[in-house]
Amino acid sequence: MSKTVSVTKESLSFSWLTDQAVGNIIATVREGVKFSLFQRIMKGSPFSLQEWSRFLHLSERSMQRYKAEKKRFDPIHSEKILEITFLYQRGLEVFGDSEKFNSWLNTESIALGGVSPKELMDTTFGINLLNDELTRIEHGVLA
Repeated sequence: MSKTVSVTKESLSFSWLTDQAVGNIIATVREGVKFSLFQRIMKGSPFSLQEWSRFLHLSERSMQRYKAEKKRFDPIHSEKILEITFLYQRGLEVFGDSEKFNSWLNTESIALGGVSPKELMDTTFGINLLNDELTRIEHGVLA
């Protein structure tokens, strides 16, 4: 049986991404994120259940069923949960403040085609675009 990743606010820094950690993340995705882990992630993020439901393309009713049945998310949903979690932690590192980052997430951006960053979090391509934008912000390339 493979180890699953334990996600805490402190452990989400990119500095801990060793080969072993990446292997644990992959194992977690394949096994499926437990709803209890998802609840801890959700509490550490500014996103509501309704927003997570939209990001994961699952109805709120399905999310409630996962909770009631103590189910694991499918790998595709597990991967998205972890991608969003890592994106959020990266944003906190870049902005240095949750209020500033949360404000950025909700503000329409010309660089992102006139939509708010949060609107792009429902696809892997959108998450990758946001990671790229965070890198540009980190390096002061704002055009």
